Amino acid sequence: MATQPHLLVDEGDVHDIALIPGDPGRVDRIASHCDDAETIAENREYKVVNATYDGRDLTICSTGIGCPSAAIALEELSNVGVETFIRVGTTGALQADVEIGDMVVATGAAKNEGTSRRYEAVEYPAVPEYHVLSALVDAAEANDEAVHIGPIASDDAYYAETDEYVADWEAAGLLSVEMEAAAVFSLARRKGLRAGAICTVDGNLVKGTQKGTDTEDDELPEKAKNNVARAIDIALEAATQL
Repeated sequence: MATQPHLLVDEGDVHDIALIPGDPGRVDRIASHCDDAETIAENREYKVVNATYDGRDLTICSTGIGCPSAAIALEELSNVGVETFIRVGTTGALQADVEIGDMVVATGAAKNEGTSRRYEAVEYPAVPEYHVLSALVDAAEANDEAVHIGPIASDDAYYAETDEYVADWEAAGLLSVEMEAAAVFSLARRKGLRAGAICTVDGNLVKGTQKGTDTEDDELPEKAKNNVARAIDIALEAATQL
C-alpha cells in the first residue's frame, strides 16, 4: 500500500482504532490524556498522533471541518489499518433543553451534506455501529456523566443554516447539528468498519446562541471548554472496550 496522499501515513503507521476530532489542536488535547504520544504525520488539516490510553494503543487524527475532509481521513486511515472510528467534536444544539456544555452521543445523522450522496442514496441511513454507540453510552455511565442520546444532523453550509432549517430540525426531534458525522457513519458502514460520535454542545441555535465548528478550544464557551475534556475521557474509556 502506497503512502496516503493527504495523511502521509503508511500501512503499519497507525493502530486499529482512531479518535477523530475536527480540530488539529484537539489532537494534542486528546493526546495529553494519554501516554507515549508520538506525532506520526502532519499535513494541511490533518495531524496524526499515536498514543496509549490505559494500555490500549490508539491513533488520533484530525479531520478538519466538514464531510469532504472527514471522508478523506476515513478513507485513508482505513486503507492503512484503522477499523474503528470515534468522532470527538463539537455541535450546536437544536432543542431548547440541550444546554451549552452538554454532551451528545449520536444515534444517527441526517444527511444535510453532499459527500455521502456521492457514495449512496440519501435514503440509506447514516448510523453509528452498535458496539461503538454502546461503548460510548456505557463509558458515560461509568464516568457518572450525563449525555443526550439521539439523532443529530450533519450540514455542509455553516452560514446558510436559516431559521427555517433550524425550526424543521427542531420539530423533527434532532438534538444538534455538526458537520462530519453523516459521512463518517455512512462510509464506515459501507466499508464494514465501525464508527460512533460524541460531541460537546458549544451553542444553541434554537435559543440564538452562536454555534461553533471544530475550531480552537480556546474559542469555546467556558462550560463547553471544560466538558470537552469530559467527552475526551468518555471517548478514551470507550476505546478501551472496543
